[in-house]
Amino acid sequence: MAQDDPKTLVSTSWLAEHLKDPDLRILDGTWFMPSEGRDGRSEFEAGHIPNARFFDIDEISDLRSDLPHMVPPVEKFMSRMRALGVGDGHQVVVYDAHGLFSAARVWWLFRLMGQENVAVLDGGLPKWAAEGHSVESQPPVIRDRHMTVKQQHQMVRDVTQVSSASKLGDHEILDARAPGRFAGTEAEPRVGLRSGHIPGAKNVFFKTLLNGDGTMKDPDALRAVFDASGVDLAKPVITSCGSGVTASVINLALERIGKTDHALYDGSWTEWGAFPTLPIATSGDN
Repeated sequence: MAQDDPKTLVSTSWLAEHLKDPDLRILDGTWFMPSEGRDGRSEFEAGHIPNARFFDIDEISDLRSDLPHMVPPVEKFMSRMRALGVGDGHQVVVYDAHGLFSAARVWWLFRLMGQENVAVLDGGLPKWAAEGHSVESQPPVIRDRHMTVKQQHQMVRDVTQVSSASKLGDHEILDARAPGRFAGTEAEPRVGLRSGHIPGAKNVFFKTLLNGDGTMKDPDALRAVFDASGVDLAKPVITSCGSGVTASVINLALERIGKTDHALYDGSWTEWGAFPTLPIATSGDN
């Protein structure tokens, strides 16, 4: 079992012990790939951890962008958190219905907004329910609280910055997608995208950072995964994936091993793969 850290990852046992803390706020950050045919909000309404609120990754985003669930404007994030009753002085715990998947994106977004007291529930709703902890369907009572936001711009990268990092080789670009998509041998789930990866990137499939029960591996095992992928942890890291969701699992893993100089490429392959002028690599290419 991973060591509990309210700034990164907490166990189901930790959450059960703190469930009635007055300043605890629990968020269901479940997000499903369109191909899964499931709806996170509907499943939340059918059953969730007591007092949880639903964090809609697609709606709490920059809807002006053609790209999916891009980082929202600060003002929108603040207003949505007020509506959810999440604000200054709260300890936030985020979970999802997969185990550990989209909750990491919500964790990263909070960190980007300067919020440090936020953790992912290790193993998520599946582990919580499997252990016999209570699940409810009634909505929580929400009281407004202001949130002070100071965006940490160093935690996010755009396509120009990633292109520069790819050319200069001064960052490790880590791609969380499955090996077939990274190699370009498996078609992208989004129509119209080229197959392959950013030149110079290394593949760290997000599932290799997890145990079979959806919990995150311990720090020593995480370091072994990065080492096996040829990652030079002395360099700053930029993470990427399909649309900026599973990349955040790598960011969380890096934070767990004490590496703090990491950022996420928000547009990820949905942006890079759509631009015919941007170079791509396939198979064993660098």
